[in-house]
Amino acid sequence: MAATVCELQWISFLLRDLCVPVAAPIPFWCDNQAALHITANPIFHECTKHLDIDCHVVRDQYKAGFISPSFVSSKLQLADLFTKTLPAISFTSLLSKLGLLRLHPASA
Repeated sequence: MAATVCELQWISFLLRDLCVPVAAPIPFWCDNQAALHITANPIFHECTKHLDIDCHVVRDQYKAGFISPSFVSSKLQLADLFTKTLPAISFTSLLSKLGLLRLHPASA
């Protein structure tokens, strides 16, 4: 999550330098409910003591109103289209959500 938040910061700074308005907070979708709870609650669990700077980066940006983390079910996670082998039905469903258009007719 921290790497993604840092990328979002970089992109927002770049867009701001190009005079493109960036709406805050930026929606941040995650399929890990435990990570979302840790972001919202700094004293979540004894098992989180191994988390260091990464957790603080995400939490600081959340408190500052830069990101708005929300839960998304694994079945609806668009990133899975690029990172996992999916059944044909799931692949087609996620692919349709990307809004891709066929530029050339399919060859026979």
